[in-house]
Amino acid sequence: MSIVKVIEVIASSEKSFDDAVKNAVAEVSKTIHNIDSIYVKDMKVHVKDDKISSYGVICKVSFRVD
Repeated sequence: MSIVKVIEVIASSEKSFDDAVKNAVAEVSKTIHNIDSIYVKDMKVHVKDDKISSYGVICKVSFRVD
């Protein structure tokens, strides 16, 4: 029987939401193995001088426990 654990992480990017999710996967995979899926729970942008300055995502990361 497999046990799956879920953690929540926040990641950002100056390029796009897609890049923010990729950054989340890259950072989490440094210490977490057996990642099964990423669920994007929420998205937001930061605005500076009437322009988007960064994209942020809140993700739930599911992974199998050894």
